[in-house]
Amino acid sequence: MSEVVRLTFSIEKPLCAQLEKLIKESHYTNRSEFVRDMIREQIVSRQWKSDQEALGTVTLVYNHHLRRVGEKLTDVQHHHHEQVLAATHVHLSHDLCAEVIIIRGRAGEIRHIADELRQQKGVLHAALSMSTTGKGIA
Repeated sequence: MSEVVRLTFSIEKPLCAQLEKLIKESHYTNRSEFVRDMIREQIVSRQWKSDQEALGTVTLVYNHHLRRVGEKLTDVQHHHHEQVLAATHVHLSHDLCAEVIIIRGRAGEIRHIADELRQQKGVLHAALSMSTTGKGIA
């Protein structure tokens, strides 16, 4: 584990009350871990804004009965085989499927791939979850 640095800072009482409320609602056991996670979230956000290498997860829900939708989704993934790390396919019902695709690359590339997947006819919902490869955050 890396060396720990102790910090002290001052905030207004109402803002402190809001902080305590956020910590409690988020079920954190201490302020330090909550603040560390807020900092990490900002680091990841900046990595995505500056188009650094990142990790993204695209979750798709689609109607597999629509003509060739599954094939088209697979084609997009094959076209970006260097960025697509893994995909998981599950059956939600007789008509609907979900697919979760893990993508590593520059943030802009990941967004582009997510948009390509989202635009396929038959995709009912697509969500991109942005994360980090861990560089600069550990």
